[in-house]
Amino acid sequence: MNPVQLDNITHRDLRIVTTRGAAWGDDQMTSPVFVSEFRSAQAYYPIVFQPADNGPGMQPVALLGLRSGENLFLEAHGWDAAYIPLAFQRGPFMIGRAGEQLMIHVDMDSPRIGHGEGEAAYLPHGATTDYLERVNSVLAAIHHGVETMPAFVAALLRHELLESFVMDVEAADGSHNRLAGFHAIHEERLAALGAPALAELHAAGHLEAIYMVLASTAHLRDLVERHDRRLKRTLA
Repeated sequence: MNPVQLDNITHRDLRIVTTRGAAWGDDQMTSPVFVSEFRSAQAYYPIVFQPADNGPGMQPVALLGLRSGENLFLEAHGWDAAYIPLAFQRGPFMIGRAGEQLMIHVDMDSPRIGHGEGEAAYLPHGATTDYLERVNSVLAAIHHGVETMPAFVAALLRHELLESFVMDVEAADGSHNRLAGFHAIHEERLAALGAPALAELHAAGHLEAIYMVLASTAHLRDLVERHDRRLKRTLA
């Protein structure tokens, strides 16, 4: 990774490839998701939890595949879902600090850095393009999500609402795959919570998010079906 601060002089000719595919790093089994996008994400992806990358605790992720390096939403025509998680929408951009100020940075080693092709970051006179404005909005949403996530996860852990799970999948060709290392909402413990605990979760805005995570697990079956369809195409 080679993040540098974005500016309209150094990067006046910068273009970003927005095509979806494994060649541009989209072949990921999971994607971080933030509470603000649960409503959109739960319409397509199972939302589960895994140990946080940057320390103790847990982080919610959208499951995109059943094994490492597999994204079952990648098709020949692009990404096969109307909503793409923010972590993928941001492309090669990220938020970095310049002193006390938050600034947009770009990873110049990203395969999405276009060489004469892709979306321009700046107009000829130096103003930001609509594309970069959208990226800025995505980064702002991610920054807010990172700041608010600890309180949500802490509430889940405080009420012991996460449980590990294992899912054994038999594919269309008879092969077996085990999905492990993830956690889900413990439905029985949630149902057993008393009124004060439920009121606390509701007041903090966590209860709605919890139920959206629960609803999303119905897509585990969809994920298996996507896996089988891809396998059948490969075997045909």
